Amino acid sequence: MMAYDPKLAAALSGATLRQLAHWRKAGVSRGAVLIPEISSTRPVLYSFRDVVALRTCVKLRNSASLQKVRRALDTLRDDLKESDHLSSYTLVADGSSIYLAAPDQAVDLARKKANVVIHELVDVLQPFYRDGRHIPSLLQPRTHVTVDPAVRGGVPMIEGTRVPYDEVAALLRDGVSAERISEYYPSVTATAALDAADFADYVNIRTPGKF
Repeated sequence: MMAYDPKLAAALSGATLRQLAHWRKAGVSRGAVLIPEISSTRPVLYSFRDVVALRTCVKLRNSASLQKVRRALDTLRDDLKESDHLSSYTLVADGSSIYLAAPDQAVDLARKKANVVIHELVDVLQPFYRDGRHIPSLLQPRTHVTVDPAVRGGVPMIEGTRVPYDEVAALLRDGVSAERISEYYPSVTATAALDAADFADYVNIRTPGKF
């Protein structure tokens, strides 16, 4: 199982490092938003499923307060007795509540009202914006960088290869030009190497954000 450290989990999910730490903790009267399934103590390590769930939480926070998100998750877990990993569920928000969505209807989790119709669902794997930041596609965070949980556990790789993005980025940081990367990795083009370096820069930027 691929283990994502908080920095990479934040980069792929759109959450900030502060949010990840805050979401691991239980609230005054509510449970934690998401506890990493690999390791919740140092070193903290997230799974691919955790990253998918985190993207869901980030998208929910675009139109719902953290208190409402916690309330919805508690309803899901305690009232509906849903115990699967959070990534297994489709959760959407419309500004007034959060819903557990099915293809044609959804259960209101935040207000605990009757089923309502949801007209449009958003794929959590696709790119989106959060607090002015562009959060990339989870499965293709850059044109030549891909994430496949079936390949080396989901570590971001150069597209069409088994070469991790960070190994290529490290070579560029050490002064190897993009045009010479193929001397080290014949299947990696200069363009792909630049994409790897760009994604590495994105991962390493720590952007402050709201809870």
